[in-house]
Amino acid sequence: MRCNQCHRDNRDDARFCRACGTTLYPFCTACGTKLEAGSRFCDGCGVSVSTPGSWPPVMGIAIRTPGHIAEKILLSKAALEGERKQLSVLFADLKGSTEHIANLDPDHARRLLDPVLERMMEAVYRYEGTVNQVMGDGIMALFGAPLAVEDHAIRACHAALRMQEIIKSHAGEVLRTEGVPLEIRVGINSGEVIVRSIGSDLHMNYTAMGLTTHLAARMEQVAAPGSIYMTTRTLRLVEGYVAVRPLGSLHLKGVTEPVESHELLGVIPRRSRLRATPSRDLTPFAGRDVEMKLLRKALDHAKAGRGQVVALVGEPGTGKSRVIHEFIHSEANHGLRVLEASAESFSMSTSYLAVTEFLRHYFQIGASDTPDAIRERVTRKLAEVDESLMPLLAPLLTLLDPMIDRARMASAPSPASRRRMLDAVKRVLVRESMTQPLLLVLEDLHSIDPESQALIDGLVDGLSAARFMLLVSYRSEYQHGWNNKSYYTQVRIDPLAPAAAGEILDSLVGGSAGLEPLKQLVIGKTGCNPLFLEESVQSLVETGVLAGRPRAYRIAKPVSDFSVPVTIEALLTSRIDRLPEMDKRVLQSTAVVGNPADLRVLEALGDFQPDEVREALERLQALEFLYETSPFPDRIHFQTCPFA
Repeated sequence: MRCNQCHRDNRDDARFCRACGTTLYPFCTACGTKLEAGSRFCDGCGVSVSTPGSWPPVMGIAIRTPGHIAEKILLSKAALEGERKQLSVLFADLKGSTEHIANLDPDHARRLLDPVLERMMEAVYRYEGTVNQVMGDGIMALFGAPLAVEDHAIRACHAALRMQEIIKSHAGEVLRTEGVPLEIRVGINSGEVIVRSIGSDLHMNYTAMGLTTHLAARMEQVAAPGSIYMTTRTLRLVEGYVAVRPLGSLHLKGVTEPVESHELLGVIPRRSRLRATPSRDLTPFAGRDVEMKLLRKALDHAKAGRGQVVALVGEPGTGKSRVIHEFIHSEANHGLRVLEASAESFSMSTSYLAVTEFLRHYFQIGASDTPDAIRERVTRKLAEVDESLMPLLAPLLTLLDPMIDRARMASAPSPASRRRMLDAVKRVLVRESMTQPLLLVLEDLHSIDPESQALIDGLVDGLSAARFMLLVSYRSEYQHGWNNKSYYTQVRIDPLAPAAAGEILDSLVGGSAGLEPLKQLVIGKTGCNPLFLEESVQSLVETGVLAGRPRAYRIAKPVSDFSVPVTIEALLTSRIDRLPEMDKRVLQSTAVVGNPADLRVLEALGDFQPDEVREALERLQALEFLYETSPFPDRIHFQTCPFA
């Protein structure tokens, strides 16, 4: 088979060109079956082929994974065979493109379609998704595979919105110059797939097949031009983070039951997971007296002019955000100016994101404010606080300019310009602390971009004599250089004690004696992790195990399979994927062997050396993947990480 891009000969059954990686033939985006030219429906699964006749012009588009994503994939690809992944699938195509290009010269058609496909792919890569297939005038993309990420659905939504934004801008120019209207439609669904292996050239030789992919394709096919449709499964994972419009139940071809669907409208300003779930009441705040006492003590020092840095450190779901929420809203904060920001894992390559969020809160800048409105607000605030700050206007406006692409900003300014921007932010915040005590809150520091990290390090160095408290949260793997500061305090946020976990469960399901065995099962399965407790109860309600109403549930049917809630599974698998290959293999083998685990069985199962198993187990225990309870010379009794 000859490649249309580089004209290199390939074997007949090849799917990608051996020389340039271009797709050699069209295939079904839902099941991977090779399609004959002119097909209107896939003869493997029956899905409609939306763009017959348009394949030849776009065969030059190759899947070229960006370097920073490729590096992550290649580092972990050896452990990516045969794993189940929770992910989000995105389909996007040009609605009605066939009729617009049918009478065009193939080269002309390609010049129209290729830039659209490239922009679609750029939006996917911006949020670290992978483009799995390019076919006709559309793409299929995966978020959460081959690299597991806990926020795959949020990334897919951001990518879809970005895609619509940049395509609409491009389409306006094409309409003016070519007279051809271009609109894309996008469909998203989330669920479980089995990930097979990938090649060293980063072409995915697996296809995410099954209902998850099928529904995503159907969402795209029913979406109106210029819109983004998603299923309830995706909404469940992004609720509170995005704005949607309910579409009701849609009858989709090939799907027996109606599917509840929603149109994605936009992103709600960044917020913590705790504040992103307004539909749920907060559970009792229990078991954190010691932690709150340490925070109040640090705040007293800061109010007295002895600046403080306090770090809340813990694994996902242990309640760092809840501790921050309760502290911010406590009576101790009367007369305190609070500025909040959070880092996001998919924005680590976006420069100054956390800094910008702090500034927007400080200057009270809205998401829709124009550059002129931003200038007016910043100028007025600086003059109001201290006229001597007016020279800082220019560097502050550079950071706040909504027209700047912050994903590329780090390489644009000179080192001197970057220093001026960061110094301006520090001077404004320190000057504000002279007027009133200042509490700066930054959540998820483990996901911060390097430029914002530089600002935080600078603040920490100059904090000791200011009425200023910096409160941050991060996961255990994050490292910093503040440990030698006399004004630095680290507060561990560990899982709750069983009594406090029981109090939370009482508030969620009720205090009936008949619920006690189920509560003990939930406590044992979740390891008293507050997030896991809440999500497990929600899952039990959704699966019909619990019936009734909150705080007054009853057991409606036996618990036949206490599976991991989908909101938690991706979080766990993303942590596991970051383990070294040896540790991951030992953890998988331990999960298969069960409790107690005979070390000799583990060694034989994974073809390990004795020292390799023991060393890996020690590392896994340190990372809280295994909790040893009763070691023996040849056996290890353990409690695995929650749900393992």
